[in-house]
Amino acid sequence: MRTVVITGGSRGIGAAAVALFAGLGDRVFFLYEKNHAAAGAVAEKTGATAICCDVSDGQAVAAAFAQIPDVDILVCNAGVCWYGLMSSMPEPDWDRLFDVNVKGIYHCVNAAMPHFLRKQRGCVITVSSMWGQVGASCEAAYSATKGAVIGLSKALAKELGPSGVRVNCVAPGVILTDMCAGVEPEILAQMAEEAPVGRNGTPMDVAKAFAYLADADFVTGQVLGVSGGYVIN
Repeated sequence: MRTVVITGGSRGIGAAAVALFAGLGDRVFFLYEKNHAAAGAVAEKTGATAICCDVSDGQAVAAAFAQIPDVDILVCNAGVCWYGLMSSMPEPDWDRLFDVNVKGIYHCVNAAMPHFLRKQRGCVITVSSMWGQVGASCEAAYSATKGAVIGLSKALAKELGPSGVRVNCVAPGVILTDMCAGVEPEILAQMAEEAPVGRNGTPMDVAKAFAYLADADFVTGQVLGVSGGYVIN
């Protein structure tokens, strides 16, 4: 039985991933920041273990991983966004995006590393965005953090490969989660039309990409776009 740790697991893509890996028979732990009710519902439905933890806090991450007996697969899914002109963005909000979206991966990978090194194997899956690949107007900070995730993932794949650890990145497109709640339906419909597959994505679309990468023993250092072809590199 594999042990899977998923950050940001109380809703959206993370909750779908918790359900999928638990359904595969894996032992699943997931981190969440503050929505206790949602986390409790996911834990009850899936049998996974919920741990309250802000991934931007290194001490909190260390304490969370101390509750996890082993790690085989780490899915770094936790993320936050901010929409608006960069010139209007308060500096604390800029810092918060980098603290969660990038530093959170730093904390979690380092916390999982003793498990990986002891076994000389492991799998890390990070979550970027298609905006990390091509950038988005009015999402400069978000795009910057997600671009950093791509660079970090490729570097870690080279750094950790000799220790038997694979690192890959998933770059979702428009996924119908809470992050889209404030987007006008007309805009969502237009983006669906612009994707070659003719629709926007679901959380399970992304979770299935995680499951593929978890099993793909000869794949590392890659960015897997899950955008319905909206971005093709």
